[in-house]
Parts: sequence; structure tokens; C-alpha cells
Amino acid sequence: MAVDRRTFSLGMVLATITACNTGAEGHARPSDVFWQQYRARFLLPEGRIVDNGNGGISHSESQSYGMLFALGANDREAFDRIANWTRSMLLREDMALHSWRYDPNASHAVSDPNNATDGDIVIAWALALAGERWQNSVYADRSAEIRAAIRQHCVISRYGRNLLLPGIQGFVEQDAVLLNPSYFVWPALDTFARLDGEAAWAAIIADSEDITGLARFGSHQLPTDWLAVTGRDEVAPARGRPPRFGYDAIRVPLFAALGQRISLVPGVEAFWRGCLASSQPIPAWVDVVTGEQADYAVSAGGSAIISRVLGTSAPVLLANDYFAASLQMLARQ
Repeated sequence: MAVDRRTFSLGMVLATITACNTGAEGHARPSDVFWQQYRARFLLPEGRIVDNGNGGISHSESQSYGMLFALGANDREAFDRIANWTRSMLLREDMALHSWRYDPNASHAVSDPNNATDGDIVIAWALALAGERWQNSVYADRSAEIRAAIRQHCVISRYGRNLLLPGIQGFVEQDAVLLNPSYFVWPALDTFARLDGEAAWAAIIADSEDITGLARFGSHQLPTDWLAVTGRDEVAPARGRPPRFGYDAIRVPLFAALGQRISLVPGVEAFWRGCLASSQPIPAWVDVVTGEQADYAVSAGGSAIISRVLGTSAPVLLANDYFAASLQMLARQ
């Protein structure tokens, strides 16, 4: 499930993770200062990645990011701890998906069994890459189980398309299906197609690409955080949610760039370049209906994403906030 956040939340890692310049097996690259800082700030001894901007909770998203960042640094000890905690505390008993939220301050730490599909996608991706890198069949098999569960429980056929739901509950309405385009983690989905065969994922990927291409709203032709799909080629900003290119949708161009699909979101790059050309700060969000823009700029995490997409200079200090730091870690891969 999406977390309500005042700073940008992003999640993603890149295909270069499988071929990064690593040291000896099981040891983090000593030069990866950002990972060492991230690990020290957000990773608890038991393997839980803490969201310090939301009361110290954890979620499948944070766990998935931690796994990917540890893998990118070749830090197997940290990866094992994060993966084991994720499995023992968040994995549902009835299917190979993960409950989305863990609150250490609640009487029942895991009170909502619903999943967040992007968290499950990135967890499965990290496990698959770890299985290949470290020749670990347990991780490989676990990833395969999650991938199968995503196809079975998080994909529906509607309007002649295969729609990737944000979670198993709460997103299918009588006259619309709600989607979050930032949940289309292209490098992960491409890895799944490689491992499971094109037949398993080709239609899901193709329809997700089409939906992303259709999601261009307002004068700047920007995607929104949440979409309502009402027909095969009919998409609109979701009812009851701010029609903004904001804290979720900023991930769309990053994942498109990492997945070699930047052509799906030409409006975003043009809007950002226009802001820079006019020496205007890039706003944290844009209302695609009214044209209103936030009166404050993107966070350090958002700036890191923009720098990755546009090839400009990125922030050099890791943020203290979990979300902003995660975006920085993702964007610098």
C-alpha cells in the first residue's frame, strides 16, 4: 500500500546491480560510502529497514530497497538479515506475497494483510539476482514463488488488458480499475520475463507500457500518482485522490530510464528541462487539472532522480530521511 509521505518515496534499483564492480563474495565494497551510511542509519540488527519519517515503521517497500542496496554493495551479510526478517515477519501464510506494513508500536505489528505489489516485485527481483550472484537456490526458488503469486493474485483481465494491480484488495471498482504507474518497475519485470519466459510476462509488460503511454495529463503531459482505467484506451486521474504528478509519479520517469523506456514519458523530461532553462525550481508536485504547482521544490531524493534522468549534477550528501535517502540510493546506481 502507498504510504502517505511528505518526502518523495521511490523504489528501485537497476540492472547494473547484476554486474557491479564488487569485492570478494560476502563483503561490501569499502568505496560505497552511501551504502555504509544508509546501512548505519536505517538497518536494525534484526534486519528491519526503518522508515524514520513515518514513526519508525517498516514495510515491504523499505525491505525491498534494503535488499537491493545490499546486493548492489555485495554485502551478503546485510542482505541475508534483511531477506530473513522480511520472510519471517511480512510473508503471508496463505500466499507468497508480503503484508505491506509493520508497526513496532502497535499491539499487532502486522495488522493489514494486504500487499503492496511494488514491494513484492522488488523483493522478488532482489532475490532472483541474489540467487544468480551467489548461486543460492533458496533465494531463486523464493523469488519464483513470489513471481507466480504476483501473476496469480495481482493481475486481472479487464477492458481487454492485463492490469497489474497495486495490491490484491481495494483497487477494483465496478466501473474502473485503480493503478499506480510508479509500480511498473521495468528492470524487474524484464528480469522476470527472462527467468519465466516471455509468455508469462509479455502481455503484462506490454499493457503496462500502453497504460504509461496513455497517462499524459494537463498542459505538461505528466502522469499522475494514481490512475483510473475505465476502458482499453481510457485512463484518467483517479477519483478521490489529488490529480498530481507528485510523490509517487516521480518514480515513473526514473523506472522508465532504468528500463530503457524513457520515450514513454516525454512530457516529464520536457517539463523538468523547461524549469531548469528558465532558472525556476522544480516543484515537488504539479496538479495536472488546475496547473497549480507546489510552492516548494523537490527534495534531495527528487533532485537525485531528476539528475539521473537529465544527466545533471546530483546531491552529494545522503539525506537523513529514509525516503529521500532511498531515492538517492536508487538514482545513483
